Amino acid sequence: MTVLEAQSALRAGKVSSEELVRDSVARIERLEPELNAFITVTAESAIARAREIDGARAGGEDCGELAGIPVALKDLFHVRGVHTTGGSKAFAGPVADFDSAVTEKLTAAGAVLIGKTGLHECAYGITNNNPHFGAVHNPWDTTRIPGGSSGGSAAAVAAGMVFAAMGTDTGGSIRIPASYCGTVGLKPTFGRVSKFGVMPLGFSLDHMGPLSRTVRDAALLLQAIAGTDSRDDTSSRRPVEAYMPPVDASLKGLRIGWPVNFFFDRVQPDVASAVGRAGRLAEDSGAHVITIQLPDMQAMNTVGRVILLCEASAVLGRVDRESLGEDVRLLVEQGLLLAATDYIDAQRLRRIMQRAFSRIWEEVDCFITPATPITAPPIGATEVEIAGEREDVRMASTRFARALNVLGLPAISIPCGLDDRGMPIGLQIISKAFSEAQLLHIAAGFEQLLGLGELIAI
Repeated sequence: MTVLEAQSALRAGKVSSEELVRDSVARIERLEPELNAFITVTAESAIARAREIDGARAGGEDCGELAGIPVALKDLFHVRGVHTTGGSKAFAGPVADFDSAVTEKLTAAGAVLIGKTGLHECAYGITNNNPHFGAVHNPWDTTRIPGGSSGGSAAAVAAGMVFAAMGTDTGGSIRIPASYCGTVGLKPTFGRVSKFGVMPLGFSLDHMGPLSRTVRDAALLLQAIAGTDSRDDTSSRRPVEAYMPPVDASLKGLRIGWPVNFFFDRVQPDVASAVGRAGRLAEDSGAHVITIQLPDMQAMNTVGRVILLCEASAVLGRVDRESLGEDVRLLVEQGLLLAATDYIDAQRLRRIMQRAFSRIWEEVDCFITPATPITAPPIGATEVEIAGEREDVRMASTRFARALNVLGLPAISIPCGLDDRGMPIGLQIISKAFSEAQLLHIAAGFEQLLGLGELIAI
């Protein structure tokens, strides 16, 4: 059942919020020993909240667009009275005494918080092999990673534990787990969703967004959480649009870019085939598929790595580094060795690249790529082989995602098929800044053409 289907069932009185929440809690209890998707489960408060909503609805109150829907938050979002761990022993302190902006907005929309999901420590990695809370497992194959750092959120949605979950994306951390777990994962434009009350990693790279089972569910979640926030000085003042795509989201007449450079270099054959099929279906439906030459994406990835190394070290350099897992500690120490001039030069190059990239939108309305060049690798793997070449798992997983954080553009990953092992493949769609309404329309059009429907792994 999708969020929209659950919403309809609740309004028709076919199911109660308490029933949905109890079903969600029962599924978590059954699957959690195998998946380890949650750090904290707030079952008691969720059931109490569901009863409140059921009572209010029975009294004729409008409880919000997400009223009674069980959702989860990545354990970076503060929730009053619930400990925020950031997936690390370094933050083993008191519980939060305030809500993040996203928590506030989801609560105002009537969503029921089921718990806080697991993540790669400090959101600084893509495997979710957490040394403190254990590895999160991919519901499609528990010997494989879910991707990260929002892997717990993706696994929880893919396994049907919750209807939707919130993630953060600093270098692909929503889109990578969405790709690996077969969910929809939306990274909005930088500044579209407030970062207030979310533990940071990269101040100028962090994005907040939803993981869901369908594009329209993602649109509904974005509608609830988008908007300006005076508490976040990077928050945009642009008005929030109506994000829900039409029932029949046609691609006819749209200009869809097909990059001839970078995004199809060293790609798993099954992935290239699935994305190629998506392009052909779009063209057959009346879209104009246009080949485009992109600016130097590898240089953008390098710029993104330098910026993140510096900004993450500014955040984590003051904590007790001995309390960090080895992979995160080494990244922090590497960032502390970079000079201020490296950071300044990277930010200057970033602005030049953003200007160069803006010209793409004169040619196309969006462009499509694989979300990741591979499907989910095994837990513990440090390298993967792609087209006969060995590549670091982290570098391979982020290769097609990181540059979009440097650019701050909205991007979405949607399922577009399965590989020969039955693992999900992600299609990434990118559009110009603050064009989420159009992006979601296009994504919904692809979702209809691909005909995969709602994917549930277990």
